[in-house]
Amino acid sequence: MTFKDILYSVDGPIATITLNRPRYKNAQSYRMLDEIDGAFALAKADKSVRVLVIRGSGGNFSSGHDLGTEEAIAYRRALGAAPGIETYDQFKKYNLDLLVGWRNFPKPTIAMVEGYCIYAGWMLAACCDIVFAASNAEFLGGFVEYMSIPWDIGIRRAKELCFESRFIGAEEAHEYGFVNRVVLPEDIERETYVYARRVAENSADALRFAKIQINKAQDAQGFANALEDSLGDYQAMIYLLGESMRVSGQKRLLTVDLAFKGKQGERFGQRAKKT
Repeated sequence: MTFKDILYSVDGPIATITLNRPRYKNAQSYRMLDEIDGAFALAKADKSVRVLVIRGSGGNFSSGHDLGTEEAIAYRRALGAAPGIETYDQFKKYNLDLLVGWRNFPKPTIAMVEGYCIYAGWMLAACCDIVFAASNAEFLGGFVEYMSIPWDIGIRRAKELCFESRFIGAEEAHEYGFVNRVVLPEDIERETYVYARRVAENSADALRFAKIQINKAQDAQGFANALEDSLGDYQAMIYLLGESMRVSGQKRLLTVDLAFKGKQGERFGQRAKKT
């Protein structure tokens, strides 16, 4: 299988998917998502692969969805989805169904996050089992298509971040429970693969059944149904915002602009002092 937007490699029991559009900070086009899914299929079929690592090239995990590069637009148009239900099915596939499938992938998955992890980047990391983050990682979550954030960090934190729209650093993401471990940038690759190889030594059956049971526990809380339901609300929102953006000529979501505005401020990255 030939890939253009990702790299796929296998080293012993560890497979690695590398998002490889550094020019765009690994923005996720439909082609990239198709290729990621193809790599997942290769890792699933390869009995020697016990663990899958997902990372980004160029010092960033992912800057989010590709909202308009020429190559992304051309690929999407070539898919030929007609307006109406075909467009809905296409949107649902690339923004929910693929991610749910990756979340339920039968082998352990580890997101290795460096630099930006914005919206679709958060979604991709969230559907992985484990998240390792470099201390320079910057996360931006919000009301997105794969709306896992209430489970990722809790209800009140989810509301806080969605309402304010701000970046959080790796340590804060770790404190909230989204990140498992925070590692120095120069150590993130080594530490991630040391952990991956330790996991790979475990029984494949034990790993599989542990993942099934833990995902079932989350689904018993309403996770899977909530994801499906929230997609409709997201589409209603994006339709209204899309009309507003079309009229105003705006190129990206106001929530992203607000987050970057905060990032440029003097207090970016500063936690409110506890009293």
